[in-house]
Amino acid sequence: MLASFFVVILGLCCCFKESSQFFLGHPQLYGPNEALVKTYVEFQCEVPNHPINHEILLQIFKEDDPNKALGEYTSLEGEAANIPMVIKKRYDGYLKCVASVQNRSISHINSTSSNLHYLKVIEPVKGAQIINSGPDDFFEGETLQLICQLSAGNYISYKWLHSDQLVSPSSLRRIYDNQLTIYRTNPQDSGSYKCVATNVFNKTVFTSNSSEIEITVKEFVSTPDISFTVLKEEPQNYFAMVVCNSTRGDLPITYSLYRGKEQVFNMTVEKRHSIFKLPLVMDRHLGFFRCHASNGEQTTYSQWLPLHVVPVSGPVTMHYDYDTGENYAVTGLRFYCKAEKGSHPHYQWFHDKTLLQDRGTYYYVVDQMPQRSILLLSVGRESAGTYYCEVSDSFDNSTAISSKRRYLDKEVLNRIPDFVVGVVFGSFAFLIFLMSACCWIGVIFRKRQYGEKSLWSLEMQRSKAVYEDELDFSVHSDDSDLLKAAREDEFDQASESSEDEWPQIQKKTLKDEPV
Repeated sequence: MLASFFVVILGLCCCFKESSQFFLGHPQLYGPNEALVKTYVEFQCEVPNHPINHEILLQIFKEDDPNKALGEYTSLEGEAANIPMVIKKRYDGYLKCVASVQNRSISHINSTSSNLHYLKVIEPVKGAQIINSGPDDFFEGETLQLICQLSAGNYISYKWLHSDQLVSPSSLRRIYDNQLTIYRTNPQDSGSYKCVATNVFNKTVFTSNSSEIEITVKEFVSTPDISFTVLKEEPQNYFAMVVCNSTRGDLPITYSLYRGKEQVFNMTVEKRHSIFKLPLVMDRHLGFFRCHASNGEQTTYSQWLPLHVVPVSGPVTMHYDYDTGENYAVTGLRFYCKAEKGSHPHYQWFHDKTLLQDRGTYYYVVDQMPQRSILLLSVGRESAGTYYCEVSDSFDNSTAISSKRRYLDKEVLNRIPDFVVGVVFGSFAFLIFLMSACCWIGVIFRKRQYGEKSLWSLEMQRSKAVYEDELDFSVHSDDSDLLKAAREDEFDQASESSEDEWPQIQKKTLKDEPV
């Protein structure tokens, strides 16, 4: 027993000594960075400072799957391991080489790993097809979402074609991964769609084109316009031909005619207008009518239309105005024709009994229905003559009402009117009268002013004489010169007063004069 114990102890000591001298380094992994699926590829893995007389197992693993080796090799003499692999799609990602000792006696030595090595595995694209998440035909305003689905492929770039034109991303067209989304669709989005999927390996481009899918974005019917014309049938039967017309909208379209809340007609047609025939009574209001139009879930409505036909009657008036050029000569003329009553008038212009239609060398007819018609003329020799217009019902030209005739030429238009001549001469005569009256008043006033001045001078002389008689120069002989100077100063001051004071001075003098 004691001998066996020493043998075991000796064996353990030997093993401890051997293991203390053994160290397993980190392996190094070499290989391509990119590989095509189902192709044969070799990776190299080696352990530096390979321990002598020890088997090292080298295995390649995915970083995220350390339990399943992709390939392995047992190194006996420290040689580098060539590990062949048939590339699968799942090999894509980070790889590592793990080295471990095969000797069971030193199995307690931990395995070591290499640095991570990235491998990009390319699977060529194929089997592209478009999946539509909704119907292939729908009304405008909806969202269209198409998905480009593949049976194989990775690292893919996608392109979308609409009617063979490349689709560019925008605020309403979003391209994300394999999806094309179009918001608020309109009829311009109708057409064929196709997706093109591509990927690249070592400058080799793999492409898969889907088959085309046809998308129809239907257009809602637009708001209809409503109008009517009058039809006369013999002998005296009249009808209103009511027209409901839309400018756009997918066919078929259902039109309905309503009088108030009552539906009068309903019709589905393969065109964008419909005509309804209603009996008509002249000069009687038959109510208000409206069109309804629908080609799907949405219904549009026209304006209300009063159905009231008034025959042409009353006098037809014609007047004109004109444009002037240099020297105020008339260069252009406009005639206006209007009937007193009539909801559907038909206007005709005549020049010396010749019917003028649309446009000519010197005229142009503009109808502003139903209010009036305008005839534009250029003034010249060709346009001289007699003009008048006729108005009749558009649905019955058997009775026409004519306006008064008017003759016009260049000389007549540029002649000064008699009333203008009268005004000018009257104004001139009035000015002469005013000037004469002013001169007469001036003469009378001047004579009167001169008479008042003469009377004042006479009174002043008389006052001076009386004043001198009352003075006694014998008593004041020494002051005679002084008194004379004072009288002269008083006279000068009285002369410088205003003319308005002369009557007052005269009255004062006469009052102080002795009787």
